[in-house]
Amino acid sequence: MTLQDAINDYWTDRAPSYDAYQQRPERRDLDVDVWGRVWSSALPAAPADVLDVGTGRGHVACLLAGLGHRVTGIDLADGMLEIAREHAARLPDPPTFRRGDAVAPDLPPASYDAVVGRYVMWTLRDPATAVAGWRRVLRPGGVVAMVDSTWFTEGLGSLYGDRPDATLPLADARSIEEAAQVLREGGLREVTVTPLHEVLELDRAHGVAPGHDVQLQWLLTGLG
Repeated sequence: MTLQDAINDYWTDRAPSYDAYQQRPERRDLDVDVWGRVWSSALPAAPADVLDVGTGRGHVACLLAGLGHRVTGIDLADGMLEIAREHAARLPDPPTFRRGDAVAPDLPPASYDAVVGRYVMWTLRDPATAVAGWRRVLRPGGVVAMVDSTWFTEGLGSLYGDRPDATLPLADARSIEEAAQVLREGGLREVTVTPLHEVLELDRAHGVAPGHDVQLQWLLTGLG
């Protein structure tokens, strides 16, 4: 089994419980409001063609479709994609979901105005290759917008089983600047890092998924 297979299996197994926690009614509308502001601050005006890499349960893809964007979500965890499609089926203008690799999206060049991802960078097996792939599918002047944090400053441990050397280099990042530097080295321009204090307050008020910590997250953006 490859490392990527282990990652896919982990998130497929976790998909139902993770989604159930995220769907709590006391938080759902607040999530839409808070995250809608986060993504709207980074993306072109709707409608734009947006690729959501590592879409998981489709949270970002469905939210952006609700804001008027034309969204494609890709993931390699089949269990997550199944749930994402269930959520999309309830929307009037749903995103499209397909099996695809966030590190190497098999999509036409210059086909998207934006590439987005939430909690994806830390779990990329090869971040440099991923950024190159995102730039390839971006139109000139397009934006990459990622949300992440430093989740495992004490080390990832055996979450995904055996981990070959030099893989998942951002999993153990001690500073969000490590992720920002990957974007810069990948050729993105005007890379910015914005702390998401409103998300932090939301998490403090309503909690996070089991096994996760309440901590500050950041929005990272760069131009192609």
